[in-house]
Amino acid sequence: MPINVPSRHNRKLAEVVRRINQDRELHQLWKCENINAVDRSGISDHGEVHVRIVANIALKLLRLLDEGGVPMSVVENYEMETDDAEVIVVLGACFHDLGLSIHRHRHEEYSLFLAERKAREILDSLYDVEGRVIVISEVLHAVAAHRADETCLTTEASILKLADALDMTKGRSRIPFETGSVNIHSVSAAAIDEVFLSAGEAKPVHIEVLMNNSSGIFQLDELLKPKLASSTISHHVEVVARIESQTEKRLIEVYSM
Repeated sequence: MPINVPSRHNRKLAEVVRRINQDRELHQLWKCENINAVDRSGISDHGEVHVRIVANIALKLLRLLDEGGVPMSVVENYEMETDDAEVIVVLGACFHDLGLSIHRHRHEEYSLFLAERKAREILDSLYDVEGRVIVISEVLHAVAAHRADETCLTTEASILKLADALDMTKGRSRIPFETGSVNIHSVSAAAIDEVFLSAGEAKPVHIEVLMNNSSGIFQLDELLKPKLASSTISHHVEVVARIESQTEKRLIEVYSM
């Protein structure tokens, strides 16, 4: 299944996505990631579907921030273009979990050496030597910094970290929940119905989270909040969570230890 993102006028991004979709090795790495994540570790999907979701969320976040006047780090520090920042976040989305093909523990570190080689291949001839080095460095920083306790130094890395955290709707928790992993992580993830991104009135990015059960607050407070706090964009983002129905959904019948 191809990775589809709205490249708009960005020719570099369109070519990068074309190359990604033709890269058989990369697609197999995503399958290997998912074997270790789903089949062997009992956690939610971290393969191709996750990549597609994170890439699209990241692009949406980047464009909202850009429209809200927030500069991209590659523009500020290297005088490159916002188009290059879009390439960075999409490649980051495609590469950030590659290390799961090796092991879940410390997968962010394992992702780096796999991502560096794939980035060189995909970016070949799209940039001069200096430009390619910059883009690869920024991609690798974003991959390393998507860990919750790692500090982001760039806007692009912060975008990837937030996009990764926002892949949290109830369908994404289906696998661990249905295989019997009933805990606050799986129950709270099942409580998230939808996530909407839009331009905010007071801040560039408004995130609205619709929940069916109050346990969803755990996802926001324990998982989303720390990732946002270790980013550079927390002051540009507002998050609102709400339950629209009059009654809360019962997610479990009984819990025993």
